[in-house]
Amino acid sequence: MATIKVKQVRSRINCPIDQKRTLDALGLTKMGRVVEHEANPSILGMVEKVKHLVSIVD
Repeated sequence: MATIKVKQVRSRINCPIDQKRTLDALGLTKMGRVVEHEANPSILGMVEKVKHLVSIVD
């Protein structure tokens, strides 16, 4: 499978708790942090849930 790099670009302050849990599950704990994951349906679903807080980096 291909890999994707996900970067947190917006703050998690004032986000619902389920979105904070999703960011934690992705490994994003601070703004500007980049993590690399396999592009499987579960990871893509998590990215979709917090798409307003993250971006995909090339």
